[in-house]
Amino acid sequence: MASSKHNGELRRLALSVLQPGFVGTEAPDWVLRDIGDGLASVVLFSRNIVSIEQVARLTARLRAENPELIVAIDEEAGDVTRIESATGSSRPGNFALGTVDDTELTEAVAADLGRQLRTAGVSLDYAPSADVNSNPDNPIIGVRSFGSDPDVVSRHTAAWIRGLQSSGVAACAKHFPGHGDVAVDSHHDLPAYGAGRDDIAAQALPPFRAALAAGVRAVMSGHLLVPAYDPDLPATLSRRILRDLLRDELGFDGLVVSDAIEMGAVTRRYGIDGATVKAVAAGVDAICVGGESAEEATTELLVKALSAAVAAGELPEERLAEAAGRVREFAGWSAALRASAGGTGEKGGDGETAGDGIGHLAARRAVRLSGAAREALPLTAAPHVVELAPVTNMAIGNETPWGVAGPLRERLPGTTSVRVHDEDLRGGALELTSCALEPAAGRPLVVVARDAARHPWMSRAVTGLTTARPDAIVVEMGLPGTATAAHAQIFTHGASAASGVAAADVLTGKG
Repeated sequence: MASSKHNGELRRLALSVLQPGFVGTEAPDWVLRDIGDGLASVVLFSRNIVSIEQVARLTARLRAENPELIVAIDEEAGDVTRIESATGSSRPGNFALGTVDDTELTEAVAADLGRQLRTAGVSLDYAPSADVNSNPDNPIIGVRSFGSDPDVVSRHTAAWIRGLQSSGVAACAKHFPGHGDVAVDSHHDLPAYGAGRDDIAAQALPPFRAALAAGVRAVMSGHLLVPAYDPDLPATLSRRILRDLLRDELGFDGLVVSDAIEMGAVTRRYGIDGATVKAVAAGVDAICVGGESAEEATTELLVKALSAAVAAGELPEERLAEAAGRVREFAGWSAALRASAGGTGEKGGDGETAGDGIGHLAARRAVRLSGAAREALPLTAAPHVVELAPVTNMAIGNETPWGVAGPLRERLPGTTSVRVHDEDLRGGALELTSCALEPAAGRPLVVVARDAARHPWMSRAVTGLTTARPDAIVVEMGLPGTATAAHAQIFTHGASAASGVAAADVLTGKG
């Protein structure tokens, strides 16, 4: 009997340190049952979202089983959005905000997002990205960062946290100790950050120090190898990084959340169950899982793995209990934070179009124009738009609307468009001629590139189009490439829906 009771307690502890996702817009029976058994958190993705009202009903049903349930979401605004994945984010992302460099604006945008999330019943947002994008070829961070200057990233990280938490939603600074200087996408394999400790202290850690000073109570670990601290284990699995650096040196005493544990950076070597056990043993308190592996069977696998690791002596029961205690403490604090925020606050935080005001203002302020663009605008005739579309990383997803053609069509009826991918051009320039130059004959040509500096095929396409049509206007969304005086350029510093609207306003002189 004692053994059965102990096994039941181990199961409760193991459930409490998991933050699983699930499929569907209603609460599955297994999730409700697990909440009753001790599950303390869930995480929402775009597959769970139809409308704010629907999410509010969903989270209310979940909290009927536990009023202090942590409901998390990976909502950065900008290019990475879940709550507005069907339409594209009505707010610009971090890079646009860092470009404007107005911390009051950043705080206001985050507060507006927080009101919308709180209305939906979300209590924890896996944001902001506190990564310093010091490697322009970084395939996973890019415009998710406030920029490449640690001082800029630090002050906007702090402002974002203050704004979000003022609306009753807890922030989570990520991806510790900094994912900005890597060249591999951790969704697929293990990246390495090879800087020495002094460089890391000067470049990557300041935004996390700023986050702690701003009152953040959750930090997400990154799946990257940092040999200066641990040559063998990625940060999520490293006691040296999570305990010695984050807790002892930086003084963080809040909740440590893992990046999605099913990502290839950790599972390729340890499996999802082995990575989970090692992460908790190293100092992670809450395991994010379910972006890809969202089945009941995955949760049961991880519960059994944690329980078995305790029984085998691989995971001290005291460490599992400590992690569960931090989850409970955070759950209570975040519930109080939600309650203290009261109503939804200012207009704009409680509906489908929350952020249309402050989001549009912020996106518009982030737009920059070359001298040639100032001379060429505004457009007075409906253009043909060629959007050069890269394959986006898994954090962004391929389904979220982006671009300039849609909002331009609303402003200039008769606008036509085509979206071109790398594979469309492998036969040479003929495809560009047929899809871009011929439809644009006698009409303005607008070429839209997304992260052109990171995609050689896209840079070549822009060069080919502007050579054939020197009057073409190039809209650079995402990280800008090299500015040139050879043609008119507009830089949005992001590819969110808000950035597309802002570009369309500039193109038509209506913004």
